[in-house]
Amino acid sequence: MASYFVVQSFSPGKRGMKPDIAVQANSLVHARRVAERLALSKPMVFATVMEGDPESGDFGEPKLIYFHGDEMPEEVSNMQPV
Repeated sequence: MASYFVVQSFSPGKRGMKPDIAVQANSLVHARRVAERLALSKPMVFATVMEGDPESGDFGEPKLIYFHGDEMPEEVSNMQPV
């Protein structure tokens, strides 16, 4: 199993927030740093880590590394923190 680190940011849209292109990070520290940097200019950002095996398609639940924003979406608030 491998760890996959993803940073998702959002930009203001006509009907609320719209997701930007997700960024893959190399480590937990890298994911946190990228998320903190994006948080300076984005209204919402979160970073997650997920364990998985791409060959079998078996992935665990994502865990929250970092969150920035006014209101945490339910999907994010239900994640276990790292």
